[in-house]
Amino acid sequence: VVVPVTLGIIFLLLYLNFGGVTESLIVMLALPFSLVGGIWFLWALGYNTSVAVWVGFIALAGVAAETGVVMLIYLAFHRRSLEGRMHSREDVAAAVREGALERLRPVMMTVTAIIVGLAPILWSTGTGADVMKRIASPMVGGMVTATLLTLVVIPAIYLLWRSWEVRHRPEAP
Repeated sequence: VVVPVTLGIIFLLLYLNFGGVTESLIVMLALPFSLVGGIWFLWALGYNTSVAVWVGFIALAGVAAETGVVMLIYLAFHRRSLEGRMHSREDVAAAVREGALERLRPVMMTVTAIIVGLAPILWSTGTGADVMKRIASPMVGGMVTATLLTLVVIPAIYLLWRSWEVRHRPEAP
């Protein structure tokens, strides 16, 4: 029950932030990709699901949505700054490429800080380490795949969506 409620809250917050369903759904695409990485990493470590693992997945969902928001907001901002020059798919592609490249470093810094910050938990052996490892594992594995999504898939979907809008925009008289 908690995981669907968490996903619903994340979608609601995204909707309130963006004011539209399309942008919210694009960011929500980050969640399945991050979950895949978390599941693979749990499998590689031989962990079973537990309450601690689900807590890690809930935290991962929030962080994956945050990195998606960072990319999407900047793509939208960059596109709006060039709005008067957006007449073709090539113009949109150039704006998306420039915007995505400018967000590369902040996204990589965020992901690196999360992974490096959680790595000592994965190597710990003290009291409570078993539980903490199961919380950190989905986040570490999921951040790898969420990064790929944020840097590749979100700009590609954004490009398709905005290109479709440019093609179907009514011509000015």
